[in-house]
Amino acid sequence: MLSTYQYPKYEYVRPPEQSGGAQQRYPVVVVGAGPVGLAAAIELAQSGVPVVVLDDDDTVSVGSRGVCYAKRALEVLDRIGVGQTCVDKGVSWNVGRTFFREQEVYNFNLLPQSDHKRPGMINLQQYYLEEFEVKRAKELPNLDLRFKNKVVSVNQQGDGATLQVETPDGIYTVETDWLVVADGARSGIRRMMNLDIDGKIFKDRFLIADVVMKADFPHERWFWFDPPFHPGQSVLLHRQSDNVYRIDFQLGWDADPEEEKKPEKVIPRIKAMLGDEREFELEWVSVYTFQCRRMNAFTHGHVLFVGDAAHQVSPFGARGANSGIQDTDNLCWKLKLVIEGKAPSSLLDSYSEERVFAADENLMNSTRSTDFITPKSKTSLMFRNATLSLAREHSFARALVNSGRLSVPAILTRSSLNTPDSEVFVGDMVPGAPMDDAPMQAQGQDVWLLDNVGRRFMVLVYVKDPAHDGAELSKAFKTLASGPLAPELVLVSEKTGAAPQGIRVLEDRAGRFAERFDAKAGTAYLIRPDQHVAARWRSLDTDKVAAALARATCNLP
Repeated sequence: MLSTYQYPKYEYVRPPEQSGGAQQRYPVVVVGAGPVGLAAAIELAQSGVPVVVLDDDDTVSVGSRGVCYAKRALEVLDRIGVGQTCVDKGVSWNVGRTFFREQEVYNFNLLPQSDHKRPGMINLQQYYLEEFEVKRAKELPNLDLRFKNKVVSVNQQGDGATLQVETPDGIYTVETDWLVVADGARSGIRRMMNLDIDGKIFKDRFLIADVVMKADFPHERWFWFDPPFHPGQSVLLHRQSDNVYRIDFQLGWDADPEEEKKPEKVIPRIKAMLGDEREFELEWVSVYTFQCRRMNAFTHGHVLFVGDAAHQVSPFGARGANSGIQDTDNLCWKLKLVIEGKAPSSLLDSYSEERVFAADENLMNSTRSTDFITPKSKTSLMFRNATLSLAREHSFARALVNSGRLSVPAILTRSSLNTPDSEVFVGDMVPGAPMDDAPMQAQGQDVWLLDNVGRRFMVLVYVKDPAHDGAELSKAFKTLASGPLAPELVLVSEKTGAAPQGIRVLEDRAGRFAERFDAKAGTAYLIRPDQHVAARWRSLDTDKVAAALARATCNLP
């Protein structure tokens, strides 16, 4: 038990299949009620897809586990209804500092731009995120969350899968059209299906200590190489909610994990770091080993893998839960269109294509961080320490310092769903990029761009006069609006003005949209339901939009 958190106990409810009800077939079953599985289930359910979640436990994760949630993950959590709750409870931060021995050698700012709704990162214990997601899941009538339901076998057929599920009342059968697997790094489903996960296990161990203490440390990430209180090793410090501080101590490969977790071993390490006068309480301890691995493909027929079940990285860089949440953001809109018959099942191949690319990017960065943090030879150690020494004075060396390249969203420039630019643009909002945020106004109220886009395809057109330009665009847009995918037309304007009935107007009063999207009068963006740019043009051509929409949904002839 933790001194700062009371674990909820979720009620087991006898499944209808074991209460005399007929066996049912469900559109989607999600296995795993961690942060990633719940995110997938909530997104599907709130978009109208009935979903069943199976989890073998009846509470949230033990210990703080995942700590850091990046800006992009927060934006996804906003869309499933838990982002603000997480930010309110978490510790927001943008600045990280790296020390070599006793001196600071490098610092960074995750959010150098102003005018974004969300910070670069928040720190929040994983059990809080899961609790908030469970609460949100229970608000959705078409989401059936079943605790103490353990999947014991999977049989995949051509059009779905059949599961055997064990409960306190025995074993029952569930059939589903689509199975989303989010059961973690030791995925039982992956093992049952005899699927491999390839990669590398690094020969080093780290101790996690969650410590409760009152301290006036700033809301920043602090990382030490070879500090005097833990010589020859590395240490990481993060502040979380409830005055809980996460401290990671590098131990080396020869350390005995069970011995190192004992309080009589942990407490002296913490006292050496904080000083004897600092009062603290040891709350949770664990030892972990780095892994950088992924499955060859994340889609296997009607079985779809997300999060740690599909890929694992070292914790430095906060790329685990963040990438898993982005997996669900990429997957769910595609799965919804396939279920509704608005896109072929080949659209789900693009889920694997895009998220394998993102996983490889994460694995590369995670491996590089691990190699810098834990040098494998005396030569590598000499190089690293020389780099850290030079970084105090020289910018070229600071660029080489790597205490964990922190999670950023993948820019899917090579995606087969993109329509390449045919005109000249500048800036970062290329096809495949996740959208930047911007402050806007709508109906006289201050709003954020990202709160007003997503969940469906949209065409954003930058206009000078919403009334005049909107009338012309509305006429041209009628054929698109009547199609099966029916993208929404949204006007972005530099000034206030009424648009034709039924067309939303976002006012770019601060000019951030024009700046970040290189928007001029007539510029149009096709936005995917996951807020990634699918295509852009300097003027709206409905034939080009229709072709780009077909490409983005694999509906090309």
